[in-house]
Amino acid sequence: MHVRSIFISDVHLGTRGCQADRLLDFLRDYESDNLFLIGDIIDFWSMNRGIHWTPAQNTVVQKILRRARHGQRVMLIPGNHDEAMREYDGVSFGDIEVRLEHIHLAADGKRYLLLHGDEFDQVTRYHRWLAVIGDVGYNLLVRVNAWLSRLRRLLRRPGYWSLAGYAKSRVKRAVSFIFDFEDSLIHAVRERGLDGVICGHIHSAALRPVGDVVYVNCGDWVDSCTAIVEHRDGCLELVRAWQTVAITAAAATEARPAAVPPEPTLDELPQAAIVCNGTATRL
Repeated sequence: MHVRSIFISDVHLGTRGCQADRLLDFLRDYESDNLFLIGDIIDFWSMNRGIHWTPAQNTVVQKILRRARHGQRVMLIPGNHDEAMREYDGVSFGDIEVRLEHIHLAADGKRYLLLHGDEFDQVTRYHRWLAVIGDVGYNLLVRVNAWLSRLRRLLRRPGYWSLAGYAKSRVKRAVSFIFDFEDSLIHAVRERGLDGVICGHIHSAALRPVGDVVYVNCGDWVDSCTAIVEHRDGCLELVRAWQTVAITAAAATEARPAAVPPEPTLDELPQAAIVCNGTATRL
């Protein structure tokens, strides 16, 4: 499929949790005119503790560089885990642009603020040591989840179950943190008179209108394996790499739930969500 733009974030190359194989499958399935890398593509934080670099991760880098050489627009917006790149705002490395943030004009005329989002995370911004501890804890959850996935396969349990996703949806403080993060970003976008925001950072994929703006989070390629694509008409779609079988489209109203439900199984997850002209549809 050839789309206008692809948005991915939180790949965390250089770590054991990076799902490089699934990202490669996604990149083989989707060609684009624009590729936006919305932060934490390479995890310098974790690499300071130990480097885990696989052939698949090397292929991801080569594939991105090849796209840039062949005329696709490739832009890197650094996150907190690859913040060393923020010193090079406005610089192009070969054919890859580096920007702290960017306003993307979609095909339908809507303007989206592209940024990683860590500046709206009070823990990362003011308590870096606590953020590092949280990062270690998250990586531990991801490792445990890998063991659980192997056990589920041995027991022939269908579907994918995420331990980190379950914790996010069930732990009250995690839920509150995600909502506070989203509210801060939405408020900032409204103040700037933009139509929406496309970000990453919290590893919680989302695509929904909130009043007069659209909140979009690319998710990650450690746990959920999700990306955002923009089609030729400007419609945004949330693609989940875990699910490969298409489901027929059905209209759905998007509103923040009063209570967050438990993490769904693979069969319950939508393959994608689409926002067109402020109207949300789930596939």
